[in-house]
Amino acid sequence: MINIALVGLPGAGKSAVGRRLSERFERAFIDSDHVIEQRIGCSIREYFEREGESAFRNIEQQVLSELAASIDVVVATGGGAVLRETNRQTLQQHFHVVYLRSSPEDLLRRLRHDTKRPLLQVLDPLARLRELHDQRDPLYREIAHSTIDTGRPSVAMLVNSIVSKIEQSGVELPLPSMLRQSST
Repeated sequence: MINIALVGLPGAGKSAVGRRLSERFERAFIDSDHVIEQRIGCSIREYFEREGESAFRNIEQQVLSELAASIDVVVATGGGAVLRETNRQTLQQHFHVVYLRSSPEDLLRRLRHDTKRPLLQVLDPLARLRELHDQRDPLYREIAHSTIDTGRPSVAMLVNSIVSKIEQSGVELPLPSMLRQSST
């Protein structure tokens, strides 16, 4: 059995898709940003403002390293988790990495009212999303075992696409218990 990690820009749907994917395969769902917030005792935005990005990235690296030791999980990573080479190696070696690729314009449509994401609290969020896309897209592609264009499909359609891509890659995924029971 494999662990699955979802990567992509903020707003790509990693948490929503990850929750549904974990239900489909009866695995634990872990949002790495939530683990970090529990550890630091405040929101990521507050921590970013108080301690800076480097301190945040140190904690993120530690959390990803710990999650790599998990068994049968679906992990939604933070959008910037791929910025460190160590994280990219950890993700690629310990997870089937799925890149949820979204255009900056689609992301802005989804995030225009979001005030929680520290990197998007700027005068021109679309320009910032384009900058993040240009910087991070090559890193996501570098480590992805599967890439899914998010566009406008529903979460259910995205989950079906991910399952199909993983199966096409030759990875065996366990059947959910209700399907195992009916096949015996």
